[in-house]
Parts: sequence; structure tokens; C-alpha cells
Amino acid sequence: MALPEPSSTTAALVTGASSGIGADLARQLAARGHNVVLVARRPDRLEALAGELRDAHGVRAEALACDLTDPDATDALPGRIEALGLEVSVLINNAGYGSAGQFSDLDVQSEADMVRLNCEAVVRLSGAYVPKLIARDGGGAILVVASSAGMQPIPGQATYAASKAFALSFAEALHTELSHLDVAVSALCPGPVDTEFAARAGLADAFDGVPRFARVSSSDCAKAAIEGLEKNKRVVVPGLAIKGVTLSGRYTPRAVLLPLMKRFYPV
Repeated sequence: MALPEPSSTTAALVTGASSGIGADLARQLAARGHNVVLVARRPDRLEALAGELRDAHGVRAEALACDLTDPDATDALPGRIEALGLEVSVLINNAGYGSAGQFSDLDVQSEADMVRLNCEAVVRLSGAYVPKLIARDGGGAILVVASSAGMQPIPGQATYAASKAFALSFAEALHTELSHLDVAVSALCPGPVDTEFAARAGLADAFDGVPRFARVSSSDCAKAAIEGLEKNKRVVVPGLAIKGVTLSGRYTPRAVLLPLMKRFYPV
């Protein structure tokens, strides 16, 4: 199983495409000849990236500003793409954000919006496209950007880690349900990646303390993700260092792990 063949009437839908991993996932797909529909809240960044991809790869690149924390806007997105005369053959569920701190000190509305974006939007868009991908000739592909944080609870990042645990579990289940139907599904579980994410989540100081060997560039992360999706890998973890961390997070008993995590993530 591989990514569906690109055509003039098909496209990859990439959410959270205005920066970081999302922008680099769009670059990887455009380099393979896929038209792309770029979705995020910042239209100026989307338009700049769309122009870059058109010039570099000769593909069709459409920029659609959309707030995916709004369920109505999310549900309206497939219709907006159909109106462009494009059929989505690859769905990249990348949009998301995180936070850091004691849950009792964090803004509850922002935490709830995080769940909407990291979990609900993934379900809504997957629900819109899974039946179409099953039905279409040539199959389809879905990438869900989870995180190594989703491998275990993280005190100090309670909502974020839980939301990514949902994304990971959802993607693994879809992988099992859809693989025999010619639809590839992979979960991407990166560790520390050089993007704007850490600063927005309030983790800039912690990120600066991560050794260089344990980090992965955004472009390398995106490359590993698309190569894994081409092979229909269930879970893609970029970087050797973080692979060991994810294994320990998944299989260490919680009674042992959680006190260690609390010391590692002091809040």
C-alpha cells in the first residue's frame, strides 16, 4: 500500500499548515506531485506557503483560513474544498496546540478548545472523509499527528498529553479498520521538534534544555511521517533517541512512571 497517485483533480488536505510540521508535511506532499489544500487560521502565512509550493513544484495549492475549534467551521470545510473542484485523497490531521502548568492554574476555555482541536476536529474531518476514501478508486491515506506525549500521562501537561493519547489510540484503531480497504492510516508521534510549538505551549525553557541529539528538525519529522504513511506504518516515531523514550512511556507501570514524570516536568 502506498499513497494514492496524485492527479489534477485530487488533493491532500493539510490542517495546521501555516507553520512547523504542517508546513513541512505540505512541502513533502507537493514535492511528490500532490495538489494541496492548506488550512489554518492565519491566511497570510497560508498564502505565502501556497505561492512557494506552486512555484517550486507546479502543483495547485489552495489556502483556506478556518478555525477548527469551531465545529460549524470544521463541518463546512469539506464543502468549501468540493467547491474548488478538488477531491481529497490524503487527509493530514495536523492542527493542534499544547499548554504547560498545573491544570488548576490554566485557562479552562483554552484547555477545552485544545481538546476540540486536538481530538474533536480529528474525528469530524476523519468522519467526513473516511467513507469517501473507502469508496474511491485508488484508495486514500490519513495521517494523524499525535505525539510522544500521548504515550503516557504527563503531570504539568495533563490536557495535552491526554488529547494526544486520544489521537494516537484513534489512529491505531483506524489503521486496523481500514488497511484492508486500501486506506493507509498512520499516527505520527514526534518528540521535541524545532517549531513554534514549545513557545506557544509555555515550554520554551524546557525545550532549550533538550540535548540537540534528542531533537528532530521539522523537515526531517515531516519526511519520516510521509515515508511512514507511504508504507502504511501504524505508528511513526522520528528519531532514534525519542524511540527509546516512547517505549518506556508505554510500558513502564504508571505507579513507577508518574512520580518520575512529575520530577521531570516540575510545575
